[in-house]
Amino acid sequence: MTVRSRNPIVDEIFYNDAAREYCASLPLEHFMESTPTSTQRAITLASLALVTAVRPDVHVFNELLIQYPTTDIHTIGRVVPDNMVAIHDGPIRADGSFNTPFEDAKPFWVLEYVSEGNKRKDYVDNMRRYEKALAVPYYLLFEPHKRQLVLFKLNTRKKYATVHPTAAERYPIPELELEIGLMDDWVRYWFRGELLALPAELAAEVEDMRRKLRKANRNVKIAKEETRVEREARIAAEKRTKAAEEALSDTEERARNAAEAFQTEIARLREELAASRRQPGDQ
Repeated sequence: MTVRSRNPIVDEIFYNDAAREYCASLPLEHFMESTPTSTQRAITLASLALVTAVRPDVHVFNELLIQYPTTDIHTIGRVVPDNMVAIHDGPIRADGSFNTPFEDAKPFWVLEYVSEGNKRKDYVDNMRRYEKALAVPYYLLFEPHKRQLVLFKLNTRKKYATVHPTAAERYPIPELELEIGLMDDWVRYWFRGELLALPAELAAEVEDMRRKLRKANRNVKIAKEETRVEREARIAAEKRTKAAEEALSDTEERARNAAEAFQTEIARLREELAASRRQPGDQ
């Protein structure tokens, strides 16, 4: 879709006005979306949000109007991808529309989820815009009803060529450290070799971690209780041992004293016996 400009392409005000006019002109049918398309869109946005959390230079957009100049400097070209990714270290100015003459970044990857009744729009019309007018490096097409995807990459001749899958049946985008593949009939994403989890999967993982943490805390509590009991048992055993040692020492002392007293008594009795046996004239 193109619109005739009243000013040259450097007129940013005209671009913004044109974007508002375009949005106001859209029929209600434009905002209708099939369940498969909305499901895939949700998967894409949730997955790529994890990428942007690690790489702030990756910017993800959802149904953002792209406006670009054509060969006629007074004409604006328009296209609205289902999702779009740009790579830029700084902020993106885009608000109501992504106006390419005034952005430091350019569209790097566009994604279209093909509807059954309008394949020409994505396979022909939009592909021509992304390839010729915008020179977007990567273009992904996914047909939710057929569960088929194809990833295009702009080659050195400025033509789209299909990206071949890896041995793991994934399609790489090295600049984003990303791989794309079908999983359970939907397009899923792998970042730095790891599958990007969806919210339900993350919730299940968090709950599993909480369950393991609760179990670990119980084990720690049990271990502490066992340690306390063991410590108390050790102290009690040490007290019993000390008492036994003290009792033994006391018993030994009494035994020595009794033995000494016994020896003394024996000596005394022997002297008395010897004295009683002496005759009066023996002295």
